[in-house]
Amino acid sequence: METDPQSPPDLALRPLAGARAWIITAGMAGMDVQVRGVAEALGLDYEMKHVSPKGIWKLAAPWGPVAPRERFGQPGSLFAPPWPEVAISLGRRSVPYMRALRRRAGSQTFTVVMLDPKTGSGIADVIWVPEHDRLRGANVITTLTAPHSFTAKRLAELRQNLPSEIAALPHPRVAVVLGGKNGIYNFNEDDDARLQSALQSAGKLGASFLVTPSRRTHAELFNAADAATRDWPRIIWKGKGANPYADFLAHADLLVVTADSVNMTGEACATGRPVLVFTPSGGSAKFDRFHAALQARGATRPLPDRLDAIPDWSYEPVHSAHELAAQIEQRWRQRSSA
Repeated sequence: METDPQSPPDLALRPLAGARAWIITAGMAGMDVQVRGVAEALGLDYEMKHVSPKGIWKLAAPWGPVAPRERFGQPGSLFAPPWPEVAISLGRRSVPYMRALRRRAGSQTFTVVMLDPKTGSGIADVIWVPEHDRLRGANVITTLTAPHSFTAKRLAELRQNLPSEIAALPHPRVAVVLGGKNGIYNFNEDDDARLQSALQSAGKLGASFLVTPSRRTHAELFNAADAATRDWPRIIWKGKGANPYADFLAHADLLVVTADSVNMTGEACATGRPVLVFTPSGGSAKFDRFHAALQARGATRPLPDRLDAIPDWSYEPVHSAHELAAQIEQRWRQRSSA
């Protein structure tokens, strides 16, 4: 049975629904969001397995083995039989555990590795990478954006419950989703000033604002967004209390996202609302391919230095978790029928 990845079937129709699964990551929030999104799209009965190799075993990942002291496969250890029907891992530190699982469980467990493991394609039945990654192979599958938990169903549920503080803000509501400096983008003073100017121009057009930083947001960037929006109605999250990010995504009319985060840009594109991408200094061919593909899809456009009108366009929301789940199911069927 073929599935439409943009209109996922009821979980009862999913061939792996209810299958016992292990989800293996190093426990970072960004990793867990991606693997949970896929596991939930598949309908798996999953158990999280967070790994934290130490010393030489950490340095040796992804090529080295699991440390003997972890007693992989022995009763009472984190990885003890019975073996799962499905295992999904993400991150290079998880690769040794997936290799050990395949050696012990063999064909009992259908294995999926997310992101390039750097160890060759034999590490799993399926390897997923985003389209802008260059890895390709017979068992490699790709999607435009990274999977996440903001499904059409979850966004619809969020939109049915409008928080009063957001309801008080006038339309258009502009969500400002801030990333920060990384090894690719620099965010110099001129960049911060450009973002501030662009947001101020939106305020002058009557916009209100929903501003949220991430853990990588540096003080100068946050201050620029703060200064740009303080003269207009807004909610600005300063890192204390519950993060309103999910409600910001669901209830924004327009989203401004910094180009440094593939995850946050992909989550914004699940809304079907216009997404303006702010690109700071720096960049790479890999990030350029990602953003060019989203522009070609009609989901995003570059944030201009000055807005003369509030943009309003529509596109089919991008839900890569369901698309990826459909591809995994197809590969599982092929293996099961071989």
